[in-house]
Amino acid sequence: MSKHVAVLMGGLSSERQVSLWSGEACAKALESKGFQVTRVDVGRDLPEVLQRVKPDVCFNALHGRFGEDGTVQGLLELMGIPYTHSGVLASSLAMHKERAKTVMAAAGVPVARGKVVTRAEAAKAHPIEPPYVLKPVDGGSSVGVLIVNEDHVHPPQELTREDWPHGELLLAEKFVAGRELTCAVLDGEALDVIEILPSDGWYDFEAKYAKGGSKHVLPAEISSFVYQQVRKLAVAAHHALGCRGVSRADFRFDDRPNGTGELVCLEVNTQPGMTETSLVPELAAYVGMGFGELVTWLVEDASLDR
Repeated sequence: MSKHVAVLMGGLSSERQVSLWSGEACAKALESKGFQVTRVDVGRDLPEVLQRVKPDVCFNALHGRFGEDGTVQGLLELMGIPYTHSGVLASSLAMHKERAKTVMAAAGVPVARGKVVTRAEAAKAHPIEPPYVLKPVDGGSSVGVLIVNEDHVHPPQELTREDWPHGELLLAEKFVAGRELTCAVLDGEALDVIEILPSDGWYDFEAKYAKGGSKHVLPAEISSFVYQQVRKLAVAAHHALGCRGVSRADFRFDDRPNGTGELVCLEVNTQPGMTETSLVPELAAYVGMGFGELVTWLVEDASLDR
């Protein structure tokens, strides 16, 4: 008898649409592998829905607040339902960018200098010297991210919007110029390294999810030393945060002719995107693991927090 998998998708965060894309892709792939699949668009009635559906495993395809921050993981722990990806503590820790950086730095993973400020503080005056990046302290998918260049006399006016939807705490972080690199860790082992080349501007929401929004160079055309460093640091960050299953670490590498040579880890994603343009499926395919095999592996790896 095949396992009954509830694919949790949608949810209540600003990353709802991305989650729906990820969830549908995973649900179709699991069905193609013979699993019984129930799609669950997650709302506040999730406990009642799961009691009615009675899945063997939950495939967590949620992104952002309530789905990626330990909240749903805690609920599934209480209900005794095994689930994919990281557990309660790792999910909560990785989601909070400042606290994750503190833990990673203690493990020897280089991170960008920054500090947490309120939206009001960031709107009043530059919290750190430009250029810098402002991002929600607990968001993802580049939602709500602002880049403040050296020619910005004043902070971004978007911060004063009455309908600002991205929370009141922001991380102001030194902007690290250079190349965008990413590396996935699967079952504690690093996969290859991708360089991301946005078609226009920086690696924002459109570049991540629109077809043709970015070009992925796999393997990244970097020196063998930097390549191995990225893989080593991705694994170190994965273990420092306590991740399980699969994670993805994002880096910036400043190799400009007059650059600093910095290699810093920007963040670790405990539930990376699983859409047709997503990085983890591409990295897995490069080492011979098809999308169906990847989601099957995640289901088989699912457990209660450990």
